[in-house]
Amino acid sequence: MGIFSRFTDIINSNINSLLDKAEDPEKMVRLIIQEMEDTLVEVRSSSAKTLADKKELARQIARYQKDAEQWQEKAELALSKGREDLARAALVERGKAADSAAALEDELAHVDEHIAKLQDEITQLQEKLADAKARQKAIIMREKTASSRLKVKRNVDSNKIDDALSRFDRYERKIDDLEAQVEAHDLGSKSLSDEIAELENDENIDNELEALKAKLNSKEEK
Repeated sequence: MGIFSRFTDIINSNINSLLDKAEDPEKMVRLIIQEMEDTLVEVRSSSAKTLADKKELARQIARYQKDAEQWQEKAELALSKGREDLARAALVERGKAADSAAALEDELAHVDEHIAKLQDEITQLQEKLADAKARQKAIIMREKTASSRLKVKRNVDSNKIDDALSRFDRYERKIDDLEAQVEAHDLGSKSLSDEIAELENDENIDNELEALKAKLNSKEEK
């Protein structure tokens, strides 16, 4: 199983858990990034161990190859000394060493292939992690903005506001009725100040009338 398969399983499991618990997206984003970082550390550790195993394989191959060369030399020496039986035995041992080296070389080829894929996946994960961190702040800001808008929309669309406005309308109508009642009382009664003001107004009119009469009499005499 590749690291992305395991990583996807981990993330999906945590996302489903968060959704079931109605956790906020900000926590979910932080958890996803944390899982990516933990996975990256784990994979790098695994990669380092694989590289160490590769070096050990290479040393074993070198030893078997050296053994094969030495058995070849021994076979040649035995043959030169007329010991064909020893030469034959040495060649058998050389074959065993060569077969062991070849088997380990095949294993090493698989290890190299695995390491190459692992390095590619690590690079992809690093890119995804960098992208997630770059987008983390924007995602959190979008979530907070959307949540705020949702609260506003719920309040605007809520019947509570309509009810409150209706109560305001009723209060205004009551105040209008009270003011109308006060004005009605004012129409039917006069205060002392109002009566005195009327007397002063009548006196002024009388004075203006006498002045007008005097002016007309003066014209007739002329």
